[in-house]
Amino acid sequence: MRIPAAFALLFSGVAAAILIAQTTPASTVLKPARVFDGETLHEGWAVRVRGNRIEAAGPASGIDPTGATVKELPGATLMPGLVEGHSHVLLHPYNEVSWNDQVAHEGLALRAARAVNHLRATLLAGFTTIRELGTEGAGYADVELKQAVEQGIIPGPRMLVSTRAIVITGGYGPKGYAAEWTVPKGAEEADGDSVIRVVRDQIGRGADWIKLYADYGWGPGRGSHPTFSLEELKAAVETAKSAGVPVAVHANTAEGMRRAILAGVETIEHGGGGTPEIWKMMVEHHVALCPTLAATDAITQYGGWKKGAQPEPRGIQQKRESFKAALAAGVTILSGSDVGVFPHGDNARELELMAEYGMPNAEVLKSATSVAGKVLHLEVGSVAKGMLADLIAVDGDPVRDLSALRRVTLVMKNGVIYKQ
Repeated sequence: MRIPAAFALLFSGVAAAILIAQTTPASTVLKPARVFDGETLHEGWAVRVRGNRIEAAGPASGIDPTGATVKELPGATLMPGLVEGHSHVLLHPYNEVSWNDQVAHEGLALRAARAVNHLRATLLAGFTTIRELGTEGAGYADVELKQAVEQGIIPGPRMLVSTRAIVITGGYGPKGYAAEWTVPKGAEEADGDSVIRVVRDQIGRGADWIKLYADYGWGPGRGSHPTFSLEELKAAVETAKSAGVPVAVHANTAEGMRRAILAGVETIEHGGGGTPEIWKMMVEHHVALCPTLAATDAITQYGGWKKGAQPEPRGIQQKRESFKAALAAGVTILSGSDVGVFPHGDNARELELMAEYGMPNAEVLKSATSVAGKVLHLEVGSVAKGMLADLIAVDGDPVRDLSALRRVTLVMKNGVIYKQ
C-alpha cells in the first residue's frame, strides 16, 4: 500500500496546525454527534471506513468497531466532503492583480506555485473535490497539478480538469496589446470544424470536462453576445460525448443558454440572463446550473460596493432574482463559485450566498454534496456503503447554521485523513 508523505504547515496567527497525510488504518470508525448523509440529518449515527471506501453507515449501535481505530467526534456533524463545481486554481483574487495582468504577466511557474497553496487551502476548508474550469492562459497545468495530487506529491482535493477552455477567435482576452500575438490567450480559440479538432486535442491532453464559452463580451455593442453557433456547439458536444466527456458552458445571455441547452451540454455556468422559458428548458433537458454567486458578489465589492452599508447595485439584484427564479422553476443547482476571483479556501462563501438568496440550508448542502456527485458523475457526495471515503466533520449542525461549514475539524479524502 502506498504511503502518502506527511505534511506540516504553519499558518499566520496560529502557533501550529498539522496537516496529516498518513497511512490510514485498515478500518476506521468515526463517531460524531450526527451525520448528514447528503440528503438527511441523522442523530447518533456512526460511519465505518475501510481503505478508500465507506464500509457501513447507520445507527452507532449497529456499527461494529472490532479491529478498527475509533475516532470520537463530539458535537460534530460528519458529512460528505464538499464539492466546488467551478474553480480556477491558477488564478488569485482580482483585487490583488487583475485577470488581464495575471494572464499576461505572471509566469507559469509562479502561477503553478500559487496553485499548490490554493489546492491545500481548498482541501483544508473541507472541499474534497473540485471541477477546475479553465487554466486561463496556463496551458495544461491543471492536468499536471491533478497528477501531483494523485501521486501524493502535494495535498489537494480530487480534481476534474478542463484544460484551456474553448472560445471563438477574437472573443477573449487579454486584449489591448500592440503585439497581441505575443501575449498568451486566456483560452483556446476555435471556429467551425476546428472546434472538433480542439475538443479532441484537449481530451487527448487530459481534459475530464470540456468547457466552452457560449457567449462573451465581444463585438461593438456593450454586454455579452452569443459566440458559437448552435451547430458548432452541437459538434463540440457530440465529439466530447464520443469519448465519454461531458461539456460545461459559460453562458449569461438567454440566447447563449438556449443554444447550449439544445446542443446537449450538462451544466451552464453563471446563467445570469435566464428567463422562464430558459429555466423550463433546463429542467426538461436535465441541464444543471452552476450559479457562481460569490464571484459576482466579490467583483462588485472590488468595484467599490460596501456590502451591508450601501444598497445592492443592480447587478447584484439581477443575480439574486435570477437565482431565485431558477430555484422556483426546479432547475438543478450545482454549487460552484468561480473561486480564484476571490481567495481559495473561502469556497463556503458561495453556499452562504445561496442561503442568503433564498435556498434552504438543507438544499444548499445537497447542492455541494449529493447533487454535485450526481451531476459530476462521481462516487462522492453521499455517506453510504460503497461510496468513496471523502468525509469531513464540522463543529455544529450545518442544517441549522451554515456557519458550521467554517469550522472544519476533520478532513478525509479517499480514506486518508488530512486534517484533524
